[in-house]
Amino acid sequence: MEQEQDNIEQDEESAPPDTPLLRVKNLSKTYSIPDGRLQVLQEVDLQVQRGEFIAITGPSGSGKTTLLSLLGALDSPDSGEIWLEDRAVNLLRGTAAADFRRDQVGFVFQLFYLLPNLTALENVMAPLLPYRRKLSFDLKKRAQQLLERVGLADRQGYPPARLSGGEQQRVAIARALINRPKIVLADEPTGNLDPKTGIEVLEVLRELQRTGNQTLIMVTHDPQLAALADRRIQLEQLRRADRQV
Repeated sequence: MEQEQDNIEQDEESAPPDTPLLRVKNLSKTYSIPDGRLQVLQEVDLQVQRGEFIAITGPSGSGKTTLLSLLGALDSPDSGEIWLEDRAVNLLRGTAAADFRRDQVGFVFQLFYLLPNLTALENVMAPLLPYRRKLSFDLKKRAQQLLERVGLADRQGYPPARLSGGEQQRVAIARALINRPKIVLADEPTGNLDPKTGIEVLEVLRELQRTGNQTLIMVTHDPQLAALADRRIQLEQLRRADRQV
């Protein structure tokens, strides 16, 4: 049993406890629109400690999802720096960005994005299947353990269509953790669930994040969900100009 737990949990890193895992400095992002450029993020600063759970809140269209996309190397900033430990995330492009996401980041989205023709177990395994022979752990066994941890041990062979919304998001959480990520990025992870189920799903994610010593950054518009985090931040509070007023 202890060995199985070791397969799920990450070892704590040797970095000093006061060294931020994630550092964001002067981050800005704009998008082209017919009338010119739309400023979505402007001079954002952020530091997140290893093992911390932070909730970033703000109204729709304020740039929360854009920030997560930049932190996870799904997009590139116009200017500024993103450091995950000693890795300059803002400089990653193409294959390097894909390798970074596969090795270091777990994503949980509002939409579950499960493959309809695969079982729950196969969906959890899917991100690492092409690299299965290079892994240092048994992929199927780890996926089974994660599904057990999220309460779906008896649903491993079910396709998404036979799972409830809450169960589908639990599968998505297990999938996000299959690569033992250092950081988990959750974008409105309960947005498609009823309030009761949403709280239950977030508590599952929170427990796995704690036991795995992973850093969790969640964006949400729900103050009840944000209250479960170690730290709650309004997105506008991260703007350097706002802090200097």
